[in-house]
Amino acid sequence: MPELRIDPTVLAKWGRRWRGTQGSTNKQGVIATKQPDRFDRKQAMDFGQVFDRGFADALARMLGGVPVREVKGDSLLPPHPNCVEIGLTRIVGGIRPQNYDAAYRPDGPRVVYDSKTLNDHKSIGKNWQNMVNDLATEASTVHTRFPYCIVVFLVVLPRPALAHAQERALIRTLERLGSRGDELDQNHLAEAIALCVWDPDTGRIDRDAPPAASPLRLETLGDRIYPAYLDRYKNLPPHEADDPEPDDAA
Repeated sequence: MPELRIDPTVLAKWGRRWRGTQGSTNKQGVIATKQPDRFDRKQAMDFGQVFDRGFADALARMLGGVPVREVKGDSLLPPHPNCVEIGLTRIVGGIRPQNYDAAYRPDGPRVVYDSKTLNDHKSIGKNWQNMVNDLATEASTVHTRFPYCIVVFLVVLPRPALAHAQERALIRTLERLGSRGDELDQNHLAEAIALCVWDPDTGRIDRDAPPAASPLRLETLGDRIYPAYLDRYKNLPPHEADDPEPDDAA
């Protein structure tokens, strides 16, 4: 699977919004104020979509150049028989219905993906453990009904808001949670998780976090997804003629 690449100039623009005091525009066209060094609710949702689009494009290239289609309104079925979906993709799992940010489901969910952003120091300190619980539940609800499904999570945090003690604890926890090796492994584990720590002032992703040997590295996310996909779906429709091959082109 090609590397998930995010343009630092795009992140730098979001960094100025994160640092600033102007929030989102409401329905009346009024720009609300917000506290600095954080996103408001809408900004946080829109920011996550930058990474969702990058993942969807990379997954589509891995699958041989299938189209990427946007979905809206908690879609239960894909808009095209063989496409990567981006948007509110609804999976009815064994625990509860769950919306994911991207999915590939030509015959049911084969790959599902969700991004999580915690955007200020207080939110990270207060909510990171709740976020981990949510990830485990999202993985469980899919794997209970669809044990062959590959579950992928991306956690995105701003560097200035992340304390070192929390960073170490989060890395250890996510490494354990992202260790599902095959379809018989525990349902609450995910096949692949990446942690992205970004700098709002430069738009650059921190290349020192997580550590180089960590399975949470963003640039190796596809290295965990592609072998799992081949192991579970090789030579199955719609790939009978050719296995999906990673397209390394930018």
